[in-house]
Amino acid sequence: MNYYNEIKTKLIDNEVYSRVKDYSKERNKVITYFEIGKLLNKAGGKYGDSIIDEYSKKLVIEVGKKYNSRTLFRMRQFYNIFSDEKVSTLWTQLT
Repeated sequence: MNYYNEIKTKLIDNEVYSRVKDYSKERNKVITYFEIGKLLNKAGGKYGDSIIDEYSKKLVIEVGKKYNSRTLFRMRQFYNIFSDEKVSTLWTQLT
C-alpha cells in the first residue's frame, strides 16, 4: 500500500468536491438573484419603485440585514442588465 498516493488522492478528491460545491453555491446565488430581480421588476411595474424600500424593511427584520434596499435594488438592476434574450440562453450553459 502506498500511503502517499492514497493521501494525495483523498486531498485531490476533497479539493475537487470543494470547488464543485463552491461552483454550485455560486450558480444557485446567481440564479436566485436573477429571479428575485425579475420579481422586483414586476412588482415595481405594478406598485412603483417604493416597493423595494417596503420589501427591504420587512426582509431585514425577517431574513437578515444583508437584504436591505441597496441589495434589492442591485438584484433588480442585475436582472435588468441580463434579462436580454441572448443572455437567457447562457443559463443553459451554467448546468
